[in-house]
Amino acid sequence: GALLALSKPPGLPILGQSGELSLSVLLPSLRRSLGLPAELHVVKAPARECSGLVLLSSCHRATKQIQQFFTNARRKGQYPATYHAVTVGVPAETEGEIRTGLRWQQQGDTTMVVPVPVPGYRSLARKEVKSTLTRYRVLGAAGGCALLQLQPRTAFPEQLLVHLTLLLCPALGDHHHSSRVGRVLGVPFLLPPEAAPPRTQVLDEELVGRLGLSPQRLCHLPLHLHLQQLVLP
Repeated sequence: GALLALSKPPGLPILGQSGELSLSVLLPSLRRSLGLPAELHVVKAPARECSGLVLLSSCHRATKQIQQFFTNARRKGQYPATYHAVTVGVPAETEGEIRTGLRWQQQGDTTMVVPVPVPGYRSLARKEVKSTLTRYRVLGAAGGCALLQLQPRTAFPEQLLVHLTLLLCPALGDHHHSSRVGRVLGVPFLLPPEAAPPRTQVLDEELVGRLGLSPQRLCHLPLHLHLQQLVLP
């Protein structure tokens, strides 16, 4: 009917800056190539850095109904979105939940998302902090890496990336939050945000070799976080 699904590569923004290639810039030509009578708009899409499902619609009524369904599903404790992630490190438990508060924090010249393990009632009420929850399950593991299924119950920018660092298993290709996971004698531990500014992800030589990358190319390693499934009403 009015819905169209496609798979987005990592690095493609939904709304880009002026002159930047983005999904919104491509929608008119996509509509023409498919011979659709009405304009397309985005219903649901992963962030710029992520790959995966993009849900488009040519009917504003259908869009409104589906977006309301996503909101209601989260309130009911359902998980309408499922992601897959490749992580550097394997969680200690094969499945579980990650609960924490999240907020924006000024860090030098940039603003970053940081966890608040025990958010206060007032900060939650003032919406300075949002309580977040992600359910995870290990689908497979090899060579010190894992394939995880992630189902966010809440929606907050960079939620899944921060939650993976709290598991001490940052996503492969996360050049923003992975610096918070340090290692001493091979044992991972969590660093405070102010002590771990964003940098190119550090990987061991064996993993870099398996990826077929030179150390100079590591900064171009894309984020391995993929919106794999959306449940629709």
